[in-house]
Amino acid sequence: MNPILIGFLAYLILLMIKGSLTFKYNKTIADFVLAGRRLNAWLVSFSERASGESAWLLIGLPGLALASGFNAIWPAIGCVSGILFSWVFISRRLRTQTEMHNALTLPDLFENKFADNTHLLRVVSTVIIIFFFTIYVSAQFLAAGKVLNTIFGISKLEGMMVGAFIIVIYTIMGGFFAVAWTDLLQGAIMVFTLVLLPVVGLIELGGVEKLSSAIKDIDPNLLLVGGGKQGFPMIASILGGLGIGLGYMGQPHLVTRFMAIKDPQKLRQGTLIAISWALLAFWGAMFIGIVGMALFGNMFADQERIMPYMAKALVPAGLAGVLISGAIAAMMSTADSQLLVSTSAISRDIYHQMMKRDAPERRLVLISRVATLVIGVIAFLLALSAESLVYWLVLYAWAGLGASFGPALLTTLWWRKVTKQGVLSGMIVGTVTVLIWYNVPALKNLVYELIPSFFLSLFSIICVSLLTQKK
Repeated sequence: MNPILIGFLAYLILLMIKGSLTFKYNKTIADFVLAGRRLNAWLVSFSERASGESAWLLIGLPGLALASGFNAIWPAIGCVSGILFSWVFISRRLRTQTEMHNALTLPDLFENKFADNTHLLRVVSTVIIIFFFTIYVSAQFLAAGKVLNTIFGISKLEGMMVGAFIIVIYTIMGGFFAVAWTDLLQGAIMVFTLVLLPVVGLIELGGVEKLSSAIKDIDPNLLLVGGGKQGFPMIASILGGLGIGLGYMGQPHLVTRFMAIKDPQKLRQGTLIAISWALLAFWGAMFIGIVGMALFGNMFADQERIMPYMAKALVPAGLAGVLISGAIAAMMSTADSQLLVSTSAISRDIYHQMMKRDAPERRLVLISRVATLVIGVIAFLLALSAESLVYWLVLYAWAGLGASFGPALLTTLWWRKVTKQGVLSGMIVGTVTVLIWYNVPALKNLVYELIPSFFLSLFSIICVSLLTQKK
């Protein structure tokens, strides 16, 4: 049997075993969506990192570096900065305030903290979560199709079906416990893949001088961090890359990790672990594309196939199976987390809190599992019709969530004058601006939609809060 296939199947079997072993721990809705707030620093930090860096990191960013060279450094810098900010300024306050207000989700926190009896904050935030996460999960399924098509020669549709089936099944079985423990394994495989591949490629190439010479022969501008652009196009490109970091504090599937840690004091240790992981991973992802360009040139019709192609071409087949599992791990670790957040939005925020407050825990867990299946199917159908690259599809959903929840969460945790009207206006303005900016070509080509959407949302929160304050 193909050694790559053996390694890949072993990894999938391990995931299914973990899902079945954690099935018994999901006795309440708090267990299913937040692991009962019982996780340690290593689990939380690896789970947050593995969930945060989806197939975008293993497939999208290397593809961008393959196409644009060292200009891809700006998204890497922006992301690492955003990760650091989120861990330092969001994690501890969010953990303590969600427990104080008996909140299991972000909609819970917004409604309970502001005593919103109208449920508007809960409804609006839930709709935003379900809409953008369905797009986000579909991008992960699309990535699975690309990776498995490149490695095993199966059709992209078959690859998407395999990835979607595995994710949905073990998420249904194990809930947050299964997701957190599999994220620990997936995060380790991801960073191992991202560090090893560019090192092996550089050795194969013959060193840094050969790398520089090969890229210069293709296009000297690829060696420049500005990508050869001048004036405003260069500034917009740099800002767009750095601006990705603004989205981290507003991603529900990431900040939920902070809420699940047992001891808030351990978040400082988690910060060190998470940042160390991020520095290694983003350096590696960028250099996979750059080294791959020097080795193989512009031979790819789809630039996002560079990572699995390099693994198959440069390392022994058995090890290639492990590295390719890293790409699948990236997709799975994000998709399962997003499925859980979307599920909790339906079972906890809509059904339990607005329709049936006396519903038994077993029914809530069952509804969560059914919702996971339904959202997974919808995301799969959306992936079938997706024409965008994984990189841009993820960034669209990332912008929507980051602009909607980032300013709202930041002001909720840090500004005493913020009001529920301000938070509501910020979520609506952030969402609407992303939808308009992304779908108007003149605006989309100007600058990444997250940047104007984030600051317009923040401005709206400040203005409306000051106008609606009670004396």
